[in-house]
Amino acid sequence: IIVRSPLRVSLGGGGTDLASYYRDNEGFLLTAAIDKYVYVNVTRPFTEGIFLKYSKLEHVNKIIEVNHPIIRECLRLLDFKTPQVEITTLADIPSGTGLGSSGSFTTALLKALYAHRKRHISPDDLAELACNVEIDILNEPIGKQDQYIAAIGGISCFTFQKNNNVISKPAAISVATINELEDNLLLFFT
Repeated sequence: IIVRSPLRVSLGGGGTDLASYYRDNEGFLLTAAIDKYVYVNVTRPFTEGIFLKYSKLEHVNKIIEVNHPIIRECLRLLDFKTPQVEITTLADIPSGTGLGSSGSFTTALLKALYAHRKRHISPDDLAELACNVEIDILNEPIGKQDQYIAAIGGISCFTFQKNNNVISKPAAISVATINELEDNLLLFFT
């Protein structure tokens, strides 16, 4: 199973996706998925164990032994009782670039693990589950935009309600405007 999840560029409203903001004020964000991706490959190896290939290599027998916190918590969340899984990850852009790579990674990993288990998950549920892993379980001080745009894609508007609900809709932009944006926006790695 190979899953890819897009990275993103915020177009406006960054920071309003943080609980410390939207619980008091409600947040709104306009963001766009870009054509750079995080890839996750999940397969069942011939031998038992958990085999991980990311910027490091891991081979362990139990979920609790996994060093990578996002992978460990996703495997735990999906209740892999007798793990026999190999997970390989790649990305078009290095982490730490501010393009939402950890949210994109978490979203792709969960989608791949669901597919591995032959289970379906909707984009909104996928985004919320990825937020749960990173924000609630791992206590990362992050917002929700990365997971939502990675799961939903396109150029999207997100409203972050005080009760933690997220409303997503495609931005009301004409095809001509989208084409003009694509033709006139450049992204440089510096």
